[in-house]
Amino acid sequence: MKIQGKVFVVTGGASGLGAATATHLIGQGAKVIMVDMNHALGEELQRRLGEHSQFVQLDVTDESAVEAFFQKVEQEYGQLNGLINCAGIGPSAKVLGRDGIHELALFQKVLNINVTGTFNMLRFAAQIIAKYEMKNGEEERGVIVNTASVAAFDGQIGQSAYSASKGAVVAMTLPLARELSREAIRVMTIAPGIMETPMLKGLPQNVQDALGQMVPFPPRLARPEEFAHLVGHIIENQYLNGEVIRLDGAIRMAPK
Repeated sequence: MKIQGKVFVVTGGASGLGAATATHLIGQGAKVIMVDMNHALGEELQRRLGEHSQFVQLDVTDESAVEAFFQKVEQEYGQLNGLINCAGIGPSAKVLGRDGIHELALFQKVLNINVTGTFNMLRFAAQIIAKYEMKNGEEERGVIVNTASVAAFDGQIGQSAYSASKGAVVAMTLPLARELSREAIRVMTIAPGIMETPMLKGLPQNVQDALGQMVPFPPRLARPEEFAHLVGHIIENQYLNGEVIRLDGAIRMAPK
């Protein structure tokens, strides 16, 4: 699918992977609606990206708010061609920690945002994408790209909730791709390794360097722009479907 002239929604779009993805897609001629809970960052990014961008403050786990959001997208743009789910959280907590056992509320919160939020967004997005009338020469209506993590495969100590949530995102990929194929919609998942996100960039430089040296090659943190370029390639490469791509420099995480 060509990116130019298409309409995309990017969750977690105010910073990090989402912001890089929105920037890349707009640079390729798309119109992008960025959703996030951080209003200040989202508004600033919209000003920077210009007229083909829009920011909407949205809780991806709120069913009625998400439904209303997609209704407005359909009304304003008349079409939707893709969803890139980048919203998520990754707190760390041991099952048996110094301060007691793992809080059930924290476990539920991680799954609610990372899994339920992802599914909530994609179900409404798919409903609109399926209405897109393909033009002459087009073979697909759109694509959904979800974000997992290498923690889905080799999670570390303290990542039980996070790994469970990202494992669920991985597990959804194939059944979603199989079902939505009848609507000419592809579904892919990216599993990033250690990314140069705002959270990691806030760590001391020596800590960042040490994390980067854990990666076989290239021995550094992955850049959000590299994630964004992969999203762009997935959108344009029509034969990528129902698969999870690790973007990790060949790292395999140690237990801790």
